[in-house]
Amino acid sequence: MTSLTQTAPAVQNIGWFTRTENWLDEKGKGAWIAAMVLGFIFFWPAGLALLFYMIWSKRMFSKSCRKTSTMTGHAVSAMRTTGNSAFDAYKADTLRRLEEEQDNFESFLERLRDAKDKAEFDQFMNDRAGKADKDGETA
Repeated sequence: MTSLTQTAPAVQNIGWFTRTENWLDEKGKGAWIAAMVLGFIFFWPAGLALLFYMIWSKRMFSKSCRKTSTMTGHAVSAMRTTGNSAFDAYKADTLRRLEEEQDNFESFLERLRDAKDKAEFDQFMNDRAGKADKDGETA
C-alpha cells in the first residue's frame, strides 16, 4: 500500500491545468458541463475553449470522464513499492539518475538559448554601430 508521503512529490509536480482536469474528472461529466456553462456566462471564450477541449479529448461523448492512463497515474505508480527491495533500490536510483539527466539537459538548453540570444544581440549591436558609422560618414 502506498503512503501519502510517497505520492506527494508526484502530485506537487503537476501543473494547475492537470490538477483542475483531474478534479473535474473525479466529479464527472456534470462538473465539466457546469464549468463550461460558467465559462460561457462569465467569459464566453473560456466556455468555448472548454467545449472544444471536451470534444477534442472525447470527454463529451464518453461514458466516463476518467482517462485510463494519465501522466499523474504513471508518476504515482512509479513511486509505489513492489515489495522487492533490490528492485525498488534500482528503480529509485534509475529515477534519480533520469531526473538528474533531465536537469542537466534543461540547463544545457538554457545555456544554449542564452548563447544564441547573446549572439543575436551582439549582431544587432554591430549592425547598429555599422549603420551609425555610415550615417556619420555621409553627413
